[in-house]
Amino acid sequence: MKKYKRIFTIVIDSLGVGAMNDSEEYGDINVDTLGHISESVDSFNIPNLQKMGIGNLHKVKHVDPVKNPIGYRTKLNEASVGKDTMTGHWEMMGLHITKPFKTFTDTGFPKELLDELEARTGHKIVGNKSASGTEILDELGEHQMKTGDMIVYTSADSVLQICGHEETFGLDELYRCCEIARELTLKDEWKVGRIIARPYLGNKKGEFKRTSNRHDYALKPYGETALNALKDKGLEVISVGKIKDIFDSEGITEGNKSKSSVHGMEQTLEIMDRDFEGLCFVNLVDFDALWGHRRNPKGYAEELEKFDVNLGKVLEKLNDDDLLIITADHGNDPTYKGSDHTRERVPFLAYSPSMKDSGELEERKTFADIGATIADNFEVQMPKGTIGSSVLEKLK
Repeated sequence: MKKYKRIFTIVIDSLGVGAMNDSEEYGDINVDTLGHISESVDSFNIPNLQKMGIGNLHKVKHVDPVKNPIGYRTKLNEASVGKDTMTGHWEMMGLHITKPFKTFTDTGFPKELLDELEARTGHKIVGNKSASGTEILDELGEHQMKTGDMIVYTSADSVLQICGHEETFGLDELYRCCEIARELTLKDEWKVGRIIARPYLGNKKGEFKRTSNRHDYALKPYGETALNALKDKGLEVISVGKIKDIFDSEGITEGNKSKSSVHGMEQTLEIMDRDFEGLCFVNLVDFDALWGHRRNPKGYAEELEKFDVNLGKVLEKLNDDDLLIITADHGNDPTYKGSDHTRERVPFLAYSPSMKDSGELEERKTFADIGATIADNFEVQMPKGTIGSSVLEKLK
């Protein structure tokens, strides 16, 4: 018998809660996204996360443990190799990634790939290095507007990003070029996890702003996930934010693009007013894109405070047969060197108004316990080859 009619799984993108045992192998020493954010600010007000036991689960400055947190909590370890967005989300839904996606952080993309991309798109390529989105626009935005050249760059993630000015380059043209790049990078030697269209507006250096018309062209998941299992059984799988892109639409019944993390929470609140059976899967990307990669702990803390306000509204709207799960896909300690993600455990906070008890669960070995729990609730079989163990029976 199904325990919950609706499950809302919210991914606070990059909110790690301390280094994993193997983090030093990834160059990440003593990293702690949430802990170090809290130590970097004079005050930190997240009463709803506090009520759910975040301060009981992890040491957070300014956020004391509470006597009786609501719901259940634990930390999840990542079983897969890597610390990127796709690996984290795919593992959540049952996939065990043993081969990391290709990155071109130190070298840029090979000449053979760029030559083919230029020939197929008809645009000369500039950039070809690892950079932040704001840096690359300040450097090359004006040049692109004058010449029509295509800005290609990467990051510490497995991504090939293409910038195009919405008015001078054109959104349709940007998407066309990204589709060509996706096709070319299906070759094993060039196989990046995502091609990302990065449209922007503005007229000069210092004024360029990326728009919400970003589009990710991800690889298809290497196998079926919990999302496919739910959809195949006729259940709703409603995505908010970049979830649909991350899974290349696999297992998704409805996709909702978000303009920001605040907007993503507003969309979630609207979806809560609807009658459906299944999963609402939410990614809130600003924590990672705006604050983690840009090494801005104060901005990250303020974003978490905004999230917490809307979390309070979510908690109020939950029905007795709803389950809320809050988690993350990797870390991105904004106090650490460089601009890369950090290899960390992530939180698992679960709450329903119908719960009679609460407490801390044993630390889990994989993010995939989330997908296994969701599948267990809806009485669907996880696809062959997936990993993860359900904690549904522990949520009393």
